[in-house]
Amino acid sequence: MNDSSTRDEVIAATQHWLTRAVIGLNLCPFAKSVHVKGQVRYVVSDVRRVEDLVVELTDELRLLHDSNPEQIDTTLFITPHAFANFTDYTDALFFADRLLTELKLSGDLQIASFHPHYQFEGTEPDDISNYTNRAPYPIFHLLREASIDRAVAAFPDAADIYERNIETLERLGHDGFKAWMQQS
Repeated sequence: MNDSSTRDEVIAATQHWLTRAVIGLNLCPFAKSVHVKGQVRYVVSDVRRVEDLVVELTDELRLLHDSNPEQIDTTLFITPHAFANFTDYTDALFFADRLLTELKLSGDLQIASFHPHYQFEGTEPDDISNYTNRAPYPIFHLLREASIDRAVAAFPDAADIYERNIETLERLGHDGFKAWMQQS
């Protein structure tokens, strides 16, 4: 996001990614339910440094932990002005994960990671498998462990999701994925 993009534009781009890629390609079979119920909180942060991220994430983690899951089940914490470099993002993610422990929220909450340049270890930057975790902006996805446990219990082959996602993206290929994402 450049500085002239609005929060609404960032949220719209994130929602498009969520509905087209994550839900539309069924990359996460658990996402549709919370999306349809309006239980996803979108936070667009102006942070630019890890120190600021830790402060804002502290508030968001506590808010999610203390809120009613029927109201807010998960939070997409979007950082359009920071962590454009994937290595910087992974460094920030390290501190975000440490924060869970410091706040004694490990076991209750976890953080999933999404980034425009996401790259799994052992892959090449342009491997289609990386697109399972590629989002329009750096995102720290705050999740409730209890919600994950319920979703996994309802989805008998949860361990196969990653492999199925790679197969889906390999079938589409780069051009097919790009065309899919450009649709409304």
